[in-house]
Amino acid sequence: MNVRGDLNDLEDLIDRIDSVAQKRERVAVDDILEAVGYRSFGPVVLVAGLITLAPLIGDIPGVPTLLALLVVLTAGQLLFRRQHIWLPGWIVKRRLPTDKLRKGLAWSRKPARGIDRWTRPRLTLFVEGPGLFILSLACVAVALAMPAMEVVPFSANGGGAALVAFGLAMIARDGAVALFALLVTVGTLGFVGSSFF
Repeated sequence: MNVRGDLNDLEDLIDRIDSVAQKRERVAVDDILEAVGYRSFGPVVLVAGLITLAPLIGDIPGVPTLLALLVVLTAGQLLFRRQHIWLPGWIVKRRLPTDKLRKGLAWSRKPARGIDRWTRPRLTLFVEGPGLFILSLACVAVALAMPAMEVVPFSANGGGAALVAFGLAMIARDGAVALFALLVTVGTLGFVGSSFF
């Protein structure tokens, strides 16, 4: 369990990742997960989406797919009701360049403040019980489509936005954000599918 307590909002998540990045030349995925709450599905999805969406970091080839694997593995364990998240060493030991990570986080900070002012607990049936199960399946769908999104221009941004919204909905217990995330998911997957057919 994370000794720093539960995440409250998106800006809190950015602060935690940035505090880890300040101390290292390259930041391991494990360092980030430890800072934001390794055992919780919401923070893991939020981190994956934020890094995919952030300029400079999400544009590094292979990073969106790596983060998609992280989401699939975590969501799969949530769907099977595992109490502790297990991730393979080759994922958690993967490192990101600190300069690009911190620039991406700095870019994300202003929109995060605006989003945090808007979120609050509401329509909680969409983020609990069967609703959480549906959100988990949607996260898996986005993650499985991420390799295709790397070749379809701008679609990875849609996938990253969906994951950010899903993670934020789980952390803030905001069903309205969950519904928005589902709409973004449908739109993004539709856009990706139409690019191939």
